[in-house]
Amino acid sequence: MTDPAAVRLEGTTGGCRVEPVRTCIGCRSRAPRSALLRVVLRESQVVPDESAVLPGRGAWLHPDLACFALAVRRRAFGRALKASGEIDTVRVENRLNG
Repeated sequence: MTDPAAVRLEGTTGGCRVEPVRTCIGCRSRAPRSALLRVVLRESQVVPDESAVLPGRGAWLHPDLACFALAVRRRAFGRALKASGEIDTVRVENRLNG
């Protein structure tokens, strides 16, 4: 039986590799982990975690402004990161703007 939280990806050499699947906090669609940007909370500031190695609770987001705007509108960052009070998402927005 296959793991519902993983997806098989075809490699260039014809082999398959299994990659974890995560849910975008903006659009709520599921995608391979490599297609999403991980974010973490650092001192009431949401920061991008490009290499997905920072400690703490993380959330996953498609790296585009549409999903970011949905997440902000739905207040998904605070809920996903279990944060209370005001959180600053400027660093993530700047990363998505280039």
